[in-house]
Amino acid sequence: MVKFSKELEAQLIPEWKDAFVNYWQLKKQIKKIKVSRVPKQAPDADFGVSIFDPIRFVTKKISDKLFNFDNKLTEIIQVKSKIIENGEEEEIYETELAQLFSEEDEVRVFFEGLDEELNKVNQFYKTKETEFLDRGEILNKQLQILLDLKQILNDRRWKNSLSKPKLPSVPSSWSSTPRNSDYSSESSAELSATPTSTELTQTDEAIAALERNGVSFTNTATRGKTKKGKPKMAMRIDIPNNTPTRTITAVTSMLWEDLVNNPKKEVSGEFINKKKIQCAEKMIRGAFVELYRGLGLLKTYSSLNMVAFTKILKKFDKVSNQQASASYLKAVKRSHFISSDKVVRLMDEVETIFTTHFANNDKKKAMKFLRPQQHKESHMVTFFVGLFTGCFVSLFSVYALLAHLSGIFSPSTEQDYMETVYPVFSVFALLSLHLFMYGCNLFMWKSTRINCNFIFEFQPSTALKYRDAFLICTTFMTAVVGAMVVHLILRANNFLPSQVDAIPGIFLLFSIALLICPLDIFYRPTRYCFIRVIRNIVCSPLYKVLMVDFFMADQLTSQIPLLRHMESTACYFLAGSFRTHQYETCKSGRLFKELSYVISFLPYYWRAMQCARRWFDESDVNHLANMGKYVSAMVAAGARITYAKQPNHLWFSIVVVTSVVATVYQLYWDFVKDWGLFNPNSKNLWLRDELILKNKRTYYFSIALNAVLRVAWVETVMGFHNISYVESRLVDFLLASLEVIRRGHWNFYRLENEHLNNVGKFRAVKTVPLPFRYADSDG
Repeated sequence: MVKFSKELEAQLIPEWKDAFVNYWQLKKQIKKIKVSRVPKQAPDADFGVSIFDPIRFVTKKISDKLFNFDNKLTEIIQVKSKIIENGEEEEIYETELAQLFSEEDEVRVFFEGLDEELNKVNQFYKTKETEFLDRGEILNKQLQILLDLKQILNDRRWKNSLSKPKLPSVPSSWSSTPRNSDYSSESSAELSATPTSTELTQTDEAIAALERNGVSFTNTATRGKTKKGKPKMAMRIDIPNNTPTRTITAVTSMLWEDLVNNPKKEVSGEFINKKKIQCAEKMIRGAFVELYRGLGLLKTYSSLNMVAFTKILKKFDKVSNQQASASYLKAVKRSHFISSDKVVRLMDEVETIFTTHFANNDKKKAMKFLRPQQHKESHMVTFFVGLFTGCFVSLFSVYALLAHLSGIFSPSTEQDYMETVYPVFSVFALLSLHLFMYGCNLFMWKSTRINCNFIFEFQPSTALKYRDAFLICTTFMTAVVGAMVVHLILRANNFLPSQVDAIPGIFLLFSIALLICPLDIFYRPTRYCFIRVIRNIVCSPLYKVLMVDFFMADQLTSQIPLLRHMESTACYFLAGSFRTHQYETCKSGRLFKELSYVISFLPYYWRAMQCARRWFDESDVNHLANMGKYVSAMVAAGARITYAKQPNHLWFSIVVVTSVVATVYQLYWDFVKDWGLFNPNSKNLWLRDELILKNKRTYYFSIALNAVLRVAWVETVMGFHNISYVESRLVDFLLASLEVIRRGHWNFYRLENEHLNNVGKFRAVKTVPLPFRYADSDG
């Protein structure tokens, strides 16, 4: 049977951990009571043990229960509540001991701690309940505005057409399926048609009703006029600029206002069209889903704390041999976090609203959004991980034996082999290593209760588990080594080099086809999420930057050797060098040399553009300082490439200076900003106050390891080693692998710091922006 302390730790909400009952501290207090108890001496100890002792013991217990049980319930403790007014009314619970205990001091300390925990839980529950209730009221207003606008839009469309059926004013059951809220719906229908006088009156009444709900219309008093002098409706809907089109529009509008300085620009306003209504509907739907999730978490918080109070009081009764739990549990059940039913009622309301307006009255479909089913982990995944790991080890042993017997690394054939096979297969080897490190990250995040799915905004039902990451990694490596073995066997059987050397290219094409495959096989949600994130990175700064976007961009800055190998592989196959074996075609070309700069700059450029976009969205100067780090890395990378082509003392000095500056900049940002360490006022020397890992030495070791591997990465790019061609390539691969390992090591502490920031702010639910602006927010 699992101990409740472990069960509580496994089920509590990580971001609200500090708000839960401190069950472990209360257990320590009970242990102190147990230790302080004075054992009673038996009066007849000198006369030995009697056969009637068990009968006396049972008789005494029965008499105590019959005559003294009710008195003990009322006399042991008295739990009192009083209301304190500190700006707001706050109910405080205090326990008084109505009976003397042999260990009275420890018991008093225990109940003082218990009262403190009860008051803490009660106050936190009230705060969160009020927050969710306010959010629910706001969402109801937003939904009503959405329904009114949809009705106006539908009325206008019908009036612009030949038929004009009569529709209800604001249907209470007007619904739209989630599929209808996509962007690829019907063409936009603008509310700018010429209305009649009756229609104009109805329109004004609808707008007046919307304005009473707090909708801010653009220049409502003097709405814009059409060419015929008729009024046109224009309303501002705050849609986030998370696509290139919206970003360009927002930047253009801002520049226009700054350059032309036209304060009357808002007179014309924006048309209410179908596309904006659909975007607003999607935002409100997501806000209802998050509200329901928050309510569910608060309900779990209430039930877990109730069980914790029950368990700890039962332990106290057992240790003190008293019956104090019943009277205290009565006070707990009367407290707000147990007696209030507002959360349950609001959950029912959200279910009804969501089913009616977003699921076409289909309760089952609504529950798929509100309560997504968790993906059950299969033991088959673990089995295949072990199977492919064994296959990989076996195939790699076969490959090493065949390579030795065929003399593939002899001076006469080593260059041909390394130019054809090494770039492609090293790409997959580095990818597999990165996936392995990500699987280790997922395992550690799960073990330490770091909510990575919430931080990355992944769907728990489709998010990758650590076993899945290991499965993809071992599958890839088994396929790669298998292809390398087949390549060697075909070369040994005297197949044409042009046919044999096409194998790496075929394997690369197959991998790309699997990545974009539309069939629901091999983790399609994860593959498409990866493609979407890569698109956001490549198109920086046009897309809104999320946590997963800049986290993935940071991974790309550690995979520059992989991008260089992809560049040489693309040139090798597109130029037809695998047929002619003229490797200098790619190396000596001017375009290839210029592309080496571009490839080395791209990851840093993308990351710098993301920082610029975040500064534009959030107006935080720290993002500009972070952008400076990536600019310094770009300068250092450019200097190293130039020094490789022009090895002289001047460029060597430039390389040393730029690399040292970039490395120091990166180390400072790693330790202070990304990991949150080096706090001089921390209770943990040069670390931070909150640490998830219990052993402090792990953090000091990680700091040293990250610094060493950062320096090793700089030396890798500089390429200072006078060894043979094959050994040079192998050293490059080894040091590139070390950088991938460093990045995987960095990932854990980066997300640990992000998680602790969420814990410090009790942030367990995502705040979804709402589309309709209220009149008092325009300022």
